[in-house]
Formats: sequence, structure tokens, C-alpha cells
Amino acid sequence: MAHCALMTDEVDVLIVGAGAAGAAFAWRMSDSGLNILCMEQGDWMDATRYPSTRSDWERSKWHHAHPSPNVRQLRADYPINDQDSPIAIANFNAVGGSTILFSGHFPRFHPSDFKVRSLDGVAEDWPLGYDDLEPYFSINDRMMGVSGLSGDPAYPLIQDLLPPIPLGRGGELLAHAFNQLGWHWWPSYSAIITRPYRGRSPCINLGPCNTGCPQGAKSSVDISYWPTALQRGVQLRTHARVHQITLNKQGRVNGVLYFDDQGVEHHQRARMVVLACNGVGTPRLLLNSVSSQFPEGLANRSGLVGKNLMLHPLGYVEGLFEPDLQGHRGPQGCCIYSHQFYETDTARDFVRGYTLHVLRGSNPVEIALSGVYRREIPWGQNQLQSIQQRLGHNFGIAVITEDLPDENNRVTLDKQQVDAFGIPVPEIHYRLSENTKKMLAHGLERAKEVLNAAGAYKVFAQGPVRNSGWHLMGTTRMGMDPQASVVNVIGQTHDVPNLFVVDSSVFVTSGAVNPASTLQAISLYLADAIKKHLNKIL
Repeated sequence: MAHCALMTDEVDVLIVGAGAAGAAFAWRMSDSGLNILCMEQGDWMDATRYPSTRSDWERSKWHHAHPSPNVRQLRADYPINDQDSPIAIANFNAVGGSTILFSGHFPRFHPSDFKVRSLDGVAEDWPLGYDDLEPYFSINDRMMGVSGLSGDPAYPLIQDLLPPIPLGRGGELLAHAFNQLGWHWWPSYSAIITRPYRGRSPCINLGPCNTGCPQGAKSSVDISYWPTALQRGVQLRTHARVHQITLNKQGRVNGVLYFDDQGVEHHQRARMVVLACNGVGTPRLLLNSVSSQFPEGLANRSGLVGKNLMLHPLGYVEGLFEPDLQGHRGPQGCCIYSHQFYETDTARDFVRGYTLHVLRGSNPVEIALSGVYRREIPWGQNQLQSIQQRLGHNFGIAVITEDLPDENNRVTLDKQQVDAFGIPVPEIHYRLSENTKKMLAHGLERAKEVLNAAGAYKVFAQGPVRNSGWHLMGTTRMGMDPQASVVNVIGQTHDVPNLFVVDSSVFVTSGAVNPASTLQAISLYLADAIKKHLNKIL
């Protein structure tokens, strides 16, 4: 198709994807003096049209603000075949990417997460460590606007944070329960501002963060990183659906093929291409970029592109309480967490561990749907009364399990299905390991203990939760051995010297926390590393 594509002027650096990683990388590269262009297949979001600005916002959460692109089916989306997985893939395509719909829970990886092989004899060690990333964690906290409390014994010291999100009645009750059990807990690190910050207004405890924040308090990258990056001269082109990376005869990338919003194909030329399309979108693009030089997909001589997909299988335990905990008030995904069971304990029958992540209560529609599903809420005249008895009276705990890499868990291209532009859609092949199953069962029981200690009169548990596949990691793993990894320690693909990956695809292990803070620190680190090697790359 390249022969019929419209040609465009060459840029120095072409970034594909304007989400968490792409935005951070673009900003950090903007002082390099290079001509930088970012391409995003979605558009800018209009905060005045987020669901929670309307009275029917809860309905939107099950349609165009749904985490699954297969349900949303917006023009910017592409289908994902995840039928061969107990966990459905969640993402969002727009300027800001999945930070538009994420909860804002913003913990960092632990130092141990980078040396799992050395510590526990499983997976592989990263070629970098927490100390390498610590300066970039701090830079990212300042750019994003992160709230929290310094002094958590589970981490090296984290400073210069905005005040933490208030715990609320329910958070305080569960904190006392953790104390009663003698277990670690700490207020959540949150990418949600609690004070006026860089022209943005603080959180007003509206609640439905996962449908977009009209207040601008949640630190999605469209309002944190992108304004500054654009001021510094980075170009951002929306409605640009990249489907193939092109090569010259010397085996170097020379641009990408993309469709504009009218379906017209263009060839954007570039001296360097940087992928930030998430752990599913990045391998999809590489696998679709076949050529005589790379018949199995670009940068895939190792055969590892798309393999070692990690998803953080999630358990959920909910308790009902007699007192009104006002659980529906405040950021649902940011309250407190516990790392009591984060590290390997030889007394347990699994390696590594998990986070107990306390979630606030549900909104009325979610309460109604889950109550009917559990046959706890009847149809008919008593339904409203049953919902009112639960609204504000429920609190939940998510069990975020560490997912060890497995080559059988992978992203491939669907041989039958294409998106609206004729591009093959990604297909997910994923199974929970026995280690994960044991970890999940253990976590569900510990979460029940907390809720019972807090005085819950009824407790429900489930796992793995299907619509929880936000954390997409590992599909172009980082390493020094070209036979055992896809990119090196500066994100450079082993096979193509001017092709880079800077998103969570490069993760070697998954930790047991939300990856957004870590993936952004890595993208900032990689930008600085690449700038040091520009004379060898371009």
C-alpha cells in the first residue's frame, strides 16, 4: 500500500500514541532541539461533556464510557478479541489515553520488583532498578500532580506530595481494621490533586473518576503533560490511525503508514519511530508491520513480540455495613492500600504477592445491578428500599495480584477480524497460572478478614474479575540478550536501531500495583537515555 500513500515532510522523532507514556516521553524530549511529532488515533476530550456533567452519567458508564472498546465501539476504538482470556482488555483511545478513565491510584513499583529473579528465583531481573528511576518518579509526581503521605515503610522515602485524599468514614473504619489485624496500610498515592495546582482545581469528591474528571482534578496527561509539551513545540496530530511501520533497504525505519479520519492513507516519514501504544497496541503494530526483512513482524527476530503478556488478575471483595459510611463519596479508586502481602513469604504456597487496594462504595446503578445479580435485591416494590439500604453502606477491597511472565500469555493478530479501517485486530491468549490462582485465593480470604474485622454484616467475594484488564504489560520485554528480549535498556529494539518502545510493553515483571506511575517514570528515563545516544541513532 505504500506506493499509493500520500507523502508528508520528514520529522526527526515520530511518537505513536498520546497516552501516559507518549505524553511523558514527548515532554521530556522537547528540549532536544529535534522536530517531534506525536500521532494519536483518537481526539482531544471535552471535559464539559464527560458523563458526570449529566444526570444520566451512570448509564454512560455502561456504554460510551465503558472500559472495554468492544462495548464502547467509538470511532477511535478498535475491537480486541479477548474471548480466549478470562480477563477482558480495557483501554481508551484519545489524547490522554487510558488516563482519561483510570482511577488515579498511583503507587510505584517496589525496589524488589526489578530483581525478582535474584530474590525469588522466578521471572527475570530488569536491566535497571528502582534507584535508576527514582529521580524520574519524582519528576513525574511534580508534572502529574500527586497526592499522598510521606513515610510509608513499604517504600523508600517519597517526598514533595500534595496532601492525601481524605479517607472518609469507610476508609477510617477499614484502617482501624488493618490496625486490629496488625497489618500494614497507608493512604493511597493518588494522581488527583487536593490543592490548586498549576492552574487546576482540586478534587471536590464528586466520585466517578473512571468516566473522566470534569473538575480537572484527576491528573490525566491531556491536562498535565500535553499543554507544556505543545508549548515547547511538540506537534500532535489526532485522528491518525497508524497501521504499519516502514523500512528502508538498510533495515532502518523511515516512517509509518496511517489512515486519517476520512480513511485516506498517508506515509509520515521519520528518522526515528517511538511506540507508546500500550501492551496490546504496540505488539499489534509490530506484528502487522511485516516485510521481507521481518516476515514474522517488525523487530521480532527473537519471536517474543506479543509474548509474556501480564494483566494483574483482580479479585474483589465487598462488605455491607450497618452505619452509613458515605462510601459513594470521594474518588472511588483512591482511599488506602496494604502491602502486607506484597513480598514473597516462604510460609505461603506461592511466590511474590499482592496489594489489598481499598475501594469506596458503589453508585446506585452498580448497587442495583450487582444486587439483582446476586439475588439480594428483589424486583418490584421493595427494590428501591433495598438499594437505599446499600447506598453508602458498602465498601470494597480489590486484590491486585502480581502476574509472572509466561510466553503462552500473548497477543497475536486475529486472522479473521479487522477494524473499521481494515487493520487486523489483536487477539488475546491468556490463562491464570497456578501460582496466580493460589495468590488470588489467599488475597480474597485476607480481604474478607479485613472487612469482617471492620464489622461488615455480609461479605461477597469474586475473582478474577473479567472487566479489569487495564494493566497491559510485558509484550516487548526489556533485556540485554537479543534472544530473550525485544528492546534494550534504552528502549531500543535489538533488531532496528532507530525504533524504540517506551510504554509498559517493555516491563519485565508486573509488580502488584497499578503500573501508571512506573511506566511514566520509565518513559522519562528512556527519553534522557535516548538523548545521550542521538548521534548514534539518527
